Amino acid sequence: MAQVLYLGLSLPAEPQKISPSSSSSSSKPSLKLPQRTRSSSVSIPATTKGGSSRLLKTQKLNSEVSPHRAVSAVRLMRIELGGAFADLLNEKGKGSGENEMGYVQRTLGFRTRELNHHDLRLVTDIVGGTIRWRRYLDHLISSLCHDKDISSMEPLLLQILRIGFYEIVKLDMPPYAVVDENVRLAKVALRPGAGNMVNGILRKLVALKEAEALPLPRAEGDDRAQARALATLYSHPVWMVRRWTKYLGQEETIKLMKWNNSEPSFSLRANQARGFSRDDLVTQLNELKVPYSLSPHLDEFVRIKTGLQTVIHAGLLRKGLCSVQDESAGLVVSIVDPQPGETVIDCCAAPGGKTLYMASRLCGQGSVFAVDVNRGRLRILKETAKLHQVDGIVTTVHADLRVLTDGEALKSNKVLLDAPCSGLGVLSKRADLRWNRKLEDMEELKKLQDELLDAASKLVKPGGVLVYSTCSIDPEENEERVAAFLQRHEEFHIDPVDRFVPPDFATDNGFYFSNPVKHSLDGSFAARLVRAS
Repeated sequence: MAQVLYLGLSLPAEPQKISPSSSSSSSKPSLKLPQRTRSSSVSIPATTKGGSSRLLKTQKLNSEVSPHRAVSAVRLMRIELGGAFADLLNEKGKGSGENEMGYVQRTLGFRTRELNHHDLRLVTDIVGGTIRWRRYLDHLISSLCHDKDISSMEPLLLQILRIGFYEIVKLDMPPYAVVDENVRLAKVALRPGAGNMVNGILRKLVALKEAEALPLPRAEGDDRAQARALATLYSHPVWMVRRWTKYLGQEETIKLMKWNNSEPSFSLRANQARGFSRDDLVTQLNELKVPYSLSPHLDEFVRIKTGLQTVIHAGLLRKGLCSVQDESAGLVVSIVDPQPGETVIDCCAAPGGKTLYMASRLCGQGSVFAVDVNRGRLRILKETAKLHQVDGIVTTVHADLRVLTDGEALKSNKVLLDAPCSGLGVLSKRADLRWNRKLEDMEELKKLQDELLDAASKLVKPGGVLVYSTCSIDPEENEERVAAFLQRHEEFHIDPVDRFVPPDFATDNGFYFSNPVKHSLDGSFAARLVRAS
């Protein structure tokens, strides 16, 4: 599994691969809400998904509503109702293929001023933070509402309350300014009564916060009660808390949840295939005044905590000079160890962060066959490979791996299976993923992982290497899948990874594991398996 940042073709990071239960055909609830505002009327064009420009109905410009709050509220609704990911906005304020302000107009019935750079950063902070802390915020909201069951609350009203609670409790923004802004949004987008309700609830929250009397549960009682309390306090699903407590213990589970709730940091990989070195990247970051640190593990990588939007606006990603990729994913490529002249098969490749890195390490000599079942994401991979000037190395293959290997399949000495997984190692970046995963998904994913491992093994030549990797920290998706595979395939054995990664990442069993808390990277796993000659 892979990393998770959605910023368009110029950013070949690796989003969460689709679970076997995913469906693109499910119907979504309408986001239409009452259109009420008092402002001047203007006409604006909007871009449809097909790329054509059309004129929306005459919409109203509201200069009083805070644009970042309007965008955040609509985006949060789209995420919760299944219409968007919790991605960062790109330099044009675009989300999943359309202008962000277009969603605001169609949902709220008015438009605000365009988002500036400061607004974009606030949208990113508020959307990501509100999603991370959703369970915690909902507990506070229900505690302060007359109707304790907030599940039937209007979607927009609930999002406005969540934003206000997050800004007051977690961002420590000036409380009464937050109250005024969110009340205004509720009145204009919904009705005066909704604004009055927001006003009353937020003022209760301000009073409780100032009195240090927030109504929060205590982690006491039996294991189940403690898990429920911790799930609220650190805003995770109860099943995750119980599962991690089982494997890690309560203390480490709390540390992991704190990491998942922290602001994510990112790594940039300099694209040496375009002759752009890490020194060149450092020069650009210095000119842009973006603070950074050099990766201690990989020569092409730098780490940044802030300033990603600045990098995006400067066009470094759009020009293919660098990409956003976590070092944990880069270390998996180190375990594959692609060498110039070799042929590598990437079995679940799209959208291709590891594919592109492997291609760049071939130095113009060799091939990477990128196999994936998703035709659309393969198209993105192909276009990004051209942008990164490795299109002569990368060949895309549209196929279900499990069917591809039924006949005389392509074989190679090096095969990477970056398998679909729960993504439990990347929850700091994919804020929405914790709420989309269910315990039942785990069994389905394990079955798929076994099937893909069996299929991938058929692509490995005698004496060749199969690398199995995930972006999960769950033993059942990692060590247990490898153990089950080795029982079915006695012709394979474990090749310890300590020759390819720093010792701190090598487990006693010879596997690679990055621990989010320990290494400050995404959680990931890899096993290097060699087929007998």
